[in-house]
Amino acid sequence: MKILHINAGLENGGGLYHIIQLLKEAKAQNADFTLLTLADGPVAQAAREAGIKTETFSKSSRYQLSILKDLKNFINQGGYDIVHTHGARANLFLSMIHRQISAKWLVTVHSDPLKDFESHGIIGKVFTRLNCRSLKKADGILAVTNRFKEQLIHDIRLNPKKISTIYNGIAFTDNPLPKINHEGFNIVNVARLVPIKGHKLLLQAIKTANIPQLKLHLVGDGPLESELKQYVFENQLENQVEFHGYLKQVQINQLYQTADLAVLTSYSESFPLVMLEAADANVAILSTKVGDYQVMIPTEEYGFTAEIGSVESIASQLQAAYQKHVEQVLPSIAQRERTYLSTNFSIENQFNSIMKIYQQQLEGCKNDL
Repeated sequence: MKILHINAGLENGGGLYHIIQLLKEAKAQNADFTLLTLADGPVAQAAREAGIKTETFSKSSRYQLSILKDLKNFINQGGYDIVHTHGARANLFLSMIHRQISAKWLVTVHSDPLKDFESHGIIGKVFTRLNCRSLKKADGILAVTNRFKEQLIHDIRLNPKKISTIYNGIAFTDNPLPKINHEGFNIVNVARLVPIKGHKLLLQAIKTANIPQLKLHLVGDGPLESELKQYVFENQLENQVEFHGYLKQVQINQLYQTADLAVLTSYSESFPLVMLEAADANVAILSTKVGDYQVMIPTEEYGFTAEIGSVESIASQLQAAYQKHVEQVLPSIAQRERTYLSTNFSIENQFNSIMKIYQQQLEGCKNDL
């Protein structure tokens, strides 16, 4: 079975991590996977560093349609059985040539396709419509949560028989970095500084919770940085909030060594890998009820959940987590969560599930002959 994964190549967050981790696992399993990026950016760089077979197309324009002929020839001449796309641009290009290739075409929906371009005005509406049309043409769809699957069925009207839920996974470490003793109550938020991640909610909740010992470490960059820093200054939170900017994973892991709680206050998420990463580092987690949150945090014994968009709910959960910290039971919650997640949401589980979908697609193709 010969598989080609295609991505625009400009991802620099969860999408990049998802693709690279999956292809690294495929390499470890000796599966014949190749990555093709439509630009020589962060994804191709990370793939090469990981020793993944990587090809890159580069055009002067991101939407230069002359790439379609090159793409069709690359797929057909390469003898690929499955083409698997990630992201709206890759989806659009495959939708335009899918009848001209012999491979089956699958798409992973990493995020809400109706919200991906909502801040881009009229152009965003056009891209949203094109992406949704592209999804309807694919042979199969992999949704990273059941909530996304239901949305694809009811809001975009995709054929439910084409959609499978495949939860994200990570490569859990055998020996996490040791925790470092520290004063206070350290919480970490790893997310791009964009509206959908709810950073303003988190800052407001910290002010409402009024926990003097709390110190928030914000990891990430983005267009809201100046606005968030202004809010911190105006509300006299400078001593409780530190902006770290973009950090590499090794730096984030070091930050987790002194962290008591990882927090995600997004308005929308798929199945957030940052929460899996925090749990892998033995850090307790708090998330708004995004994606299939109940699968990641099944009960309060495994972590903390807050209502989406509610400052009061987030503040209440911060106070609850702090109380567990004072009682010195927060580490046991983190360890329980890590054991649960590493058993159920490893990258190996994810890879095996995807391989089953590939096989079903090819068997279905043979049955049609």
